[in-house]
Amino acid sequence: MRLRTMPVFLAFLAMGFADAVGPFVSLAKNEFQLSNTVASLIPFVGFSMFGLLSVPVGLLQDKRGKKFVLMMGLLVALLGLLNASIGLGSFAQFLVTVMLVGAGAAILQVAGNPIMRDVSEEGKYARNLSLGQFIKAIGSLSGPMIPVIAAKYFGADWKVIFVVYTGALILTILAIAPMKVEEKKADHKAATFASCLALLKNGYALAMVAAIFVYVGAEVSVSAGIPLYLKERFNLEIAKVGLLGTGLFFTALTVGRFSGGVILNWMSPRKFFLVTCGISILGLLGLFVPDQNIAVASFFLTGIGFANIFPLVFAIAVESMPTHVNELSGLMVTAIVGAALVPPLTGVVADSSTVQLSFLVPLACVLYITWTALLSMKTAKA
Repeated sequence: MRLRTMPVFLAFLAMGFADAVGPFVSLAKNEFQLSNTVASLIPFVGFSMFGLLSVPVGLLQDKRGKKFVLMMGLLVALLGLLNASIGLGSFAQFLVTVMLVGAGAAILQVAGNPIMRDVSEEGKYARNLSLGQFIKAIGSLSGPMIPVIAAKYFGADWKVIFVVYTGALILTILAIAPMKVEEKKADHKAATFASCLALLKNGYALAMVAAIFVYVGAEVSVSAGIPLYLKERFNLEIAKVGLLGTGLFFTALTVGRFSGGVILNWMSPRKFFLVTCGISILGLLGLFVPDQNIAVASFFLTGIGFANIFPLVFAIAVESMPTHVNELSGLMVTAIVGAALVPPLTGVVADSSTVQLSFLVPLACVLYITWTALLSMKTAKA
């Protein structure tokens, strides 16, 4: 493995930090005394950046290059973390941090995947990209784990996570700044706003993009809702115990993504897509069983099911429409804005009924995704 891939792997780790918005919902809810609906603005502010920035940043990348965009994403995220590291005086200041970290992650997402191709050895791009996604999952897992470790073993406030993330980003910037990258030209014509919008007229493409939209919304809703669910149902303290439920969910995502690469050696993506949907449905239904042990097992099962939905939808869509890879890529990264729009709906349901019933929202999302899995099977046979 080339040493010059290491800084890019650090960038993938930083991408995962944006997923801390899930655990932040319950932590900020307690810190600032928020309702579930207001707390759900946290993922809205962070992930709305994906919808606003993905395509414009892609166009900028065509002009200025991938390394420039990668560094820009790191610096934007660092600015947000510094804002929180000096002390959080208000919920508004916290939302500014979430917005800037989300913007940085969106920019990193646009540049990270293609620049890995530029720094990889011939024939090693797919391997390195899979490893990068695994490392990104570790960054995601740090969101619920750092506050728990800080509180349980050091008696520290959960906001120490911003100091840790700041240090990690500074290290990444110092590693990437001197890196020389020979950027390869795209194999296909660059996507534009017009070409992306035109592709949405295709019913199959629209269905698959919508699947990404509801999936990321469901994932953030689940990761944000688990500590609140444990507090409501079993009266478990969020900072010291409740976040471990979210940690278990992210651990399952990490294990599932690694295992998925192995399973796909002998199972077709479309069949595996159906299997993952079935596992996700079983996991979410388990949260309606009034037993703490079953609930904990259900967190893990849901994470295993969720783990490979995003790459499977992306891969199956590209395989079905290979001449539109750039448009699909732009649309699917933009569709991550679903993580901003679905959680507020989940929060409204939680406030009007119970946190437990709010899990019906991600369940509905997974049922839609299951329909797209069946549609992809039908498309393959056509």
